[in-house]
Amino acid sequence: MTNITGRVREAFRGDQRVDADALIARLDAVRRFLTAVDGLLPDAELVPAHTLVERAGTRLALSRDHTVVALAGATGSGKSSLFNALAQLELSPVGVRRPTTGVTHACVWGPLEGANRLLDWIGVLPRHRFVRESALDADDETALHGLILLDLPDFDSVQRSHRLEVDRLLGLVDQVVWVVDPQKYADRVIHDSYLREFHRHRDVTVVVLNQADRLPPTEVPRVLDDLRRLLDTDGLTGVPLLSTTAIDPAGMVGLRGALERTVAERQAALRRLAGDVDTVVAGLDELVGSARPAGGPDDSTVDSLNRALAGAAGVPAVTEAVQQAYRHRAVAATGWPLVRGWRRLRPDPLRRLHLPGPADAGADAAESLVAATSVPDPTAAQRSALGLAIRAVADRAAADLPAAWPGAVTAAARSRLGDLPDALDRTIAGTDLGLGRRPLWWRVVGGVQWLVTLAAVVGLGWLVLGYALRALGLPALDNPMVGQVPLPTLLLLGGLLAGLLLSALTRPVVRWAARRARARAEQRLTAKVARVGEEYVLTPVRVVLGSYAQARDALRDAARR
Repeated sequence: MTNITGRVREAFRGDQRVDADALIARLDAVRRFLTAVDGLLPDAELVPAHTLVERAGTRLALSRDHTVVALAGATGSGKSSLFNALAQLELSPVGVRRPTTGVTHACVWGPLEGANRLLDWIGVLPRHRFVRESALDADDETALHGLILLDLPDFDSVQRSHRLEVDRLLGLVDQVVWVVDPQKYADRVIHDSYLREFHRHRDVTVVVLNQADRLPPTEVPRVLDDLRRLLDTDGLTGVPLLSTTAIDPAGMVGLRGALERTVAERQAALRRLAGDVDTVVAGLDELVGSARPAGGPDDSTVDSLNRALAGAAGVPAVTEAVQQAYRHRAVAATGWPLVRGWRRLRPDPLRRLHLPGPADAGADAAESLVAATSVPDPTAAQRSALGLAIRAVADRAAADLPAAWPGAVTAAARSRLGDLPDALDRTIAGTDLGLGRRPLWWRVVGGVQWLVTLAAVVGLGWLVLGYALRALGLPALDNPMVGQVPLPTLLLLGGLLAGLLLSALTRPVVRWAARRARARAEQRLTAKVARVGEEYVLTPVRVVLGSYAQARDALRDAARR
């Protein structure tokens, strides 16, 4: 798939017009990109985009009837002479002292009032602003009305402040006329540091070989050809290349004609901003690439995360307590009534963990849960397993993303790590473990146990009463016989044996039911813990992936023309 850089790298509009609405849409796409990546990518990588949005918005809000053209060049290139020749006034100082131009001068064709706000934004001091308007000109200068011509300081000045000022202004003007002279037209400074950096602004770039009068007429074409070769190497194929001389009006015709066309088209500002968008998009392309991210980590990675969360939350300890509590409660409900009270004196296993105990029955169980539990803290191994699982989620989710994004995904996955322990504890405390109601079979078995116990008590009482009567010399009771066994004895022994046998028969059932209760509790706890993982780990990761997709789409829209 062709990346965004490839689509904008060789953009050259030439005579093509830039639609203002389309340009605004591209700038809005850059804004959407910045919104999508806010807080996710390093700010240093986004400075050009922020600068573009700010500058473009201001430039479009200011006068579109003016075109700002800068004359830029090295010391001795004669750009100030060109500036004065175009204005036909001595506005910018010319001399042998270097650097001659220390501040930016501006000449406005037309009323100065309409250009003042634009010049304020550019930063040209009022005392260095001039108006090219004279009654003597008649209509001679009409073709240039709306032109703001700047004479910049020398970019190779020994004074660093001059170079910084040039760099600042080159980012603001609509069009640049690069002025070179026959002696230094091949200088590496202008080609490596400036012209090559303007290859995406070819449609607002003009190069002039000034002081052509210093060359023999036969040498001018050769020098121009060599300069054209250098410009092609710089990526400036197709830019206008002119020869000029400030001392001869005929030597200014080509440059003046180029400026008149620029002013008449009213396209320079739009083309400059379009080139700025191209440059910014190309710089941002490596941050988003062309990958289409997955919706998140795969199921196996999520399952591993849930297992690690369950371990850290103490789910194994809780489910073990559920199994023990079920057996404890079942035996207390179905065992021999004579020892049930002793059984209830033993602590309920769930109560030791501050989880629902025997009193938490029915619908009131959820209301009686406490906000925190006494589930043992996760071990070092469990914490390590959770950290590795979260890392695996981030790595899997960011597997296809460009290099700038995995860090953001990892940070998102770990962003709520500090809140996980409390969230897991609240989840464990708030989960219905399924022990709120007594099973019906407990009641049935318990009722049978009471019946056989009552039979044993009746038989015992009957026998005691008979012995007491005989001891007092009173007539003995007539004990009915069941076969060869007296009924009281049968009631006593049968009740005791039936109770013990019933307890023995129910114990395997209790163990089986306790295991099922543990499995149900484990299923419920795991589902609740998975929701915590979704909220605290997976959702932040998916938010970053969504931001990446939005940024990718926005940058794709910004690259369209």
